[in-house]
Amino acid sequence: MLNTPRARRGMVTSPHHLASEAGLRVLRDGGNAIEATVAMAAALAVVYPHMTSIGGDGFWLVAAPGKDPQAIEACGAAAAKASPELYKAAGHKSIPWRGPLAANTVAATISGWGAALEHSKKLGGKLPLSRLVEDAVWHAENGFAVTGSQEELTRTKLAELKDAPNFAATFLLDGRVPREGEVMKLPALGATLRKIAKAGTDDFYRGELAKTIAANLAACGSPVSADDLERHRAGAPDPLSVPVAGATLFNFPPPTQGLASLMILALFDRLGVKQAESFAHIHGIIEATKQAFIVRDAIVGDPAAMTENPRAYLEKGKLDALAKRIDVKKALPWPAPVDKGDTVWMGAIDGNGAAASFIQSIYFEFGSGCVLPDLGVVWQNRGSSFQLSGTGPRVLVPGRKPFHTLNPAMARFSDGRTMVYGTMGGEGQPQTQSAIFSRYGMFGQPLQASITAPRWLLGKTWGQESVTLKLEGRFDPALVNALKKAGHDVEMLPDFTGTMGHAGAIVRHADSVLEGATDPRSDGAAMGY
Repeated sequence: MLNTPRARRGMVTSPHHLASEAGLRVLRDGGNAIEATVAMAAALAVVYPHMTSIGGDGFWLVAAPGKDPQAIEACGAAAAKASPELYKAAGHKSIPWRGPLAANTVAATISGWGAALEHSKKLGGKLPLSRLVEDAVWHAENGFAVTGSQEELTRTKLAELKDAPNFAATFLLDGRVPREGEVMKLPALGATLRKIAKAGTDDFYRGELAKTIAANLAACGSPVSADDLERHRAGAPDPLSVPVAGATLFNFPPPTQGLASLMILALFDRLGVKQAESFAHIHGIIEATKQAFIVRDAIVGDPAAMTENPRAYLEKGKLDALAKRIDVKKALPWPAPVDKGDTVWMGAIDGNGAAASFIQSIYFEFGSGCVLPDLGVVWQNRGSSFQLSGTGPRVLVPGRKPFHTLNPAMARFSDGRTMVYGTMGGEGQPQTQSAIFSRYGMFGQPLQASITAPRWLLGKTWGQESVTLKLEGRFDPALVNALKKAGHDVEMLPDFTGTMGHAGAIVRHADSVLEGATDPRSDGAAMGY
């Protein structure tokens, strides 16, 4: 049996051990779950630069002890100059994935840090931001060891990134791909984090730092301007929720795919599956995923432009009707349109029971590839997901928010447990959430085992173009054959592949004992005391 770290005073988990250490140090210094999560987010922006950046977006679920969570939306809108005409005039039929024209939305995650820290004060948070970014600044200025995933993704994506402004100067060593274990320093990013800590998060959008950001973006060729930065504010929408298997599950509303994450588990719950790791378990969740993705792709985008209420799809009658569409023996023909994604999820629960589930993203690995020269900040390419023609909430309109694969998850169990969980992985995020929760929350498997166990992925995720049903190699061959016979287009992948995302979870039990888990597919750690 896999051992799960246990603690009582606080616990953190993230996909890089140095970030987890940063969060744990904050907890030991008297910080709460939100403060620890900000520390992890800052550290990850340095030591996992291919996965995240302060030049991206972020989404939070934060909960006071025993209370339902509140959502914090740090989603940047399309620039005022980012119109379909801009791209058509440049000869593009679609928005490019890389380069200056891919950097077409405001980077909002820093505003989310600020909003989260305001909420933290209500929970007794007192640590200054300078303390929270301390580890991140140290690693940026003194250096960190390049991970295997950073080396691999720099090498495999270099052809499309090398010409992005300032990418090579920032993320190559002596003009070559850095090797795993080599030391990389990001001093400009460290200095930027120091400035944010001194001036406050609002300075990123409306202060001296904002002026520098706007000038750097203009020099790179991005359409994002000082006015776009000034207009941005973090939001506080109501989370989505649904009852499943003796728990209430919470997730993020549009423009994220949190609706799909909740629908998958609610639909699967209606199938009455009794045996974990059976054909009925895996096939049932895959087919529930298809039904949820059909709804997601039909209605979800900028909430201001949506014509249907996502909460209607979490009502009992609608879920019952959709569950009846699932054939428990045969696969629904697939694929449907899907997206890439690159992200980090992290979570924390402190000794008082306050909880944070946070996901921060630059969309693709290294985002747009554009690095602000004076600040060392790589800017996201989330706005590449916009469409240049057609109708619906995902068509590019200046000021519109892009569709996000990001969605942080949280659960409150009727027996008093609280669970925060999530993953990176684009299309795979809702599917990995369903794997973790079904195994732990519905079938009673140990928390770490629920994450370590072999996973599946329907469709694309970051780094993958095929739309097959991907299975890790550790699945029972009899189950694999049964899935093939049911009509699934199965593709086998290595046993522990990063394609399945970098997941993590923390559970606080009614007796205040905490247990955490991290993904062996990542460089992470769950730490507590």
